[in-house]
Amino acid sequence: IHLNSNLRRIVMRKGFVLVILCAAAVPAILAQGGNGNKFVQDFEKHWNNAKELSVAVANAMPAEDYSFKPVSAEMSFGEQMLHIANANYYYCSFLAGEKNPYEKPKDATKEAIVKKLGDSYDYCTKVFDGVTDAQLDKVLGTGDRAVDGREVMLGVMTHMAHHRGQSEVYLRLKGITPPTYNF
Repeated sequence: IHLNSNLRRIVMRKGFVLVILCAAAVPAILAQGGNGNKFVQDFEKHWNNAKELSVAVANAMPAEDYSFKPVSAEMSFGEQMLHIANANYYYCSFLAGEKNPYEKPKDATKEAIVKKLGDSYDYCTKVFDGVTDAQLDKVLGTGDRAVDGREVMLGVMTHMAHHRGQSEVYLRLKGITPPTYNF
């Protein structure tokens, strides 16, 4: 198509502006999680809420009660928090095809445990942000433990919610009202 020079300049400018706008939108799309995958976006919304609540539960227990166990067969409150952190790292590293980076804190203070817990959620969020459709569909593990990436993500959420729920009962046994979940 032959365009006069004025019209060609207008089309070129508008095309340039369109390219700039598209380039500016890419980081926002990627920040939504999962490179724009709807399942991952929805999942991460709940994951972020779960992190907020889990850290609030961990902070609600006084430091002197981190060794509290309702019965001897149960993990202590602090052990529950570390168990959640370790499992978060485990599930998410499994999804990413990486070695589990979890390291138990040398110093098992409330502050160190709460940090480890928060860091585990951040690690998973980083994994979820980069997960591809192929990773969601890929079967991981073997035999009875063969699951696809979506199941791994649902598994980490279910596991975390189970142990956080137990920990909320520990708070109640100490006379502490657990933080409210914001859906």
